[in-house]
Amino acid sequence: MPWEKSFDENAVIEQIMEVFWEKGYEATSISDITEATGLKRGSLYNAFGDGKQELFLRSLLKYDREQRAAIIKQLEAIEDPIAAFDTLFDALVQQAMADTEKKGCMLVNTSLNIAHYDQSVQELITKGMDEFAAFFERLIKRGQATGQISELVKPKPTSRALLTFVVGIRVMSRGVLNKTALKQASEQAKALISLGR
Repeated sequence: MPWEKSFDENAVIEQIMEVFWEKGYEATSISDITEATGLKRGSLYNAFGDGKQELFLRSLLKYDREQRAAIIKQLEAIEDPIAAFDTLFDALVQQAMADTEKKGCMLVNTSLNIAHYDQSVQELITKGMDEFAAFFERLIKRGQATGQISELVKPKPTSRALLTFVVGIRVMSRGVLNKTALKQASEQAKALISLGR
């Protein structure tokens, strides 16, 4: 008799994602995952492939789609590029303050040890970071087209610098910087697009 799933695959990946997000890849065991999902090892492997790496990749894909990609889509819908920048960097500080478990961002956390993962994870992280930088570059160019951002602001290098601020705020918010310091970092990021104004 062929094996059939008796669970919601998306809900299970959500549970697995939460485990990896909280504990990190190395500290997460298959036992942690079976305990969180209530599924046996065989059921997990039948549904998602053989191994922790595959479960992690699926979790990371879900996080990337529902967090980074969704955030960029929301920000792209803001007509005023300056307002979009302000919304993002203000939100980073607010999220950091609300993150009482100090979990940070799953993509950023993974990027800090990117060399330890296989090619599929490395490509996902690199693509996510590149798309974030490209979003910043589009926003800068849009602001320059409307005269809100000076032509002195160089879109590509500034977009990379802004990405560095995002990563830095995400990392340092896990316990090193307090709210005041995070707000200062956020304001410095915003200042990068104020050149010449």
